[in-house]
Amino acid sequence: MGQSRSIWGRWLSSLRAVCLIGLSLAGLPLAARAEQVDLQLVLAVDASGSVSQRRFDLQRDGYATAFRNIQVLRAILSGVNQSIAVTMFQWTGPGMHRPVVPWMIIKDEVTAGAVADAIAASQRQLYGGGTSISGAIDFSMGLFPLSPHEGLRRVIDISGDGSNNNGRSLIAARDDAIKAGVTINGLPILSVEPGLDTYFERFVIGGEGAFVIPARNYEQFADAIVKKLIAEIAAIPPGGTKFAEARKP
Repeated sequence: MGQSRSIWGRWLSSLRAVCLIGLSLAGLPLAARAEQVDLQLVLAVDASGSVSQRRFDLQRDGYATAFRNIQVLRAILSGVNQSIAVTMFQWTGPGMHRPVVPWMIIKDEVTAGAVADAIAASQRQLYGGGTSISGAIDFSMGLFPLSPHEGLRRVIDISGDGSNNNGRSLIAARDDAIKAGVTINGLPILSVEPGLDTYFERFVIGGEGAFVIPARNYEQFADAIVKKLIAEIAAIPPGGTKFAEARKP
């Protein structure tokens, strides 16, 4: 009787293994799959020394206001999955990054409001350390695998008021992200460097549909980010400058 039970147990184990292999070959999930969204969006916010507290507040409040904008929500609801996933971090020099909003999903007015509230409640974590856009890109790339969502597209949204002056090659960081299928869009703020939009066009943005929307100053940031988010979510560049061929700065 004991031998019979042993044979029966081995048979059940073998059957279970065969079923699992069959499910795998059929492309069916062996465990709960990540929730699919239209876009995984990383928001990288400049907190370097050139950004005063007032300027930082204008950035943060601009993002919070944008996610309460009905046009942004409509863009989200127009997608195949009618949802996106968003996370935010602050950046300055290489290795100086502080996540302030974890991955959150937006699929309706309530969840959009929750993201807006989380952004509005976030506090500044960094105050200096140089300006490493390359470091911000590299850190962003490490956030995608941490998302509990699976995006049809992955985008890094970088806002800043200065050119790269620290860390590894900006072109190398950008090109590595592009090779991984990630798009980088830019929102340069021209208060400190009036030609920063051209710099972003040449050296920062990249990937499918990449574009730049500049803000002339911090007071215009809120309007610029609304336009940028709608374009990113809808995957339609708003007539902005697309990715240009890489050149050495």
